[in-house]
Amino acid sequence: MEEREGGFRKETVERLLRLHFRDGRTRVNGDALLLMAELLKVFVREAAARAARQAQAEDLEKVDIEHVEKVLPQLLLDFV
Repeated sequence: MEEREGGFRKETVERLLRLHFRDGRTRVNGDALLLMAELLKVFVREAAARAARQAQAEDLEKVDIEHVEKVLPQLLLDFV
């Protein structure tokens, strides 16, 4: 099975970043957008993997939002 390459569009990442800019004139370099997109992709994949392991530990076949909520605190600490 071939892995599908996914990720975030540069426009989406830029909008997310702009939500937290204090100065509207702040600009983001294209390389910085690509780096942030890659970081977001890694973060989301890691969250999904940890949530899946949590569901397996509870002998469940389906991952639910509660599994993501259980692994989120440690995930955030690991990415800081």
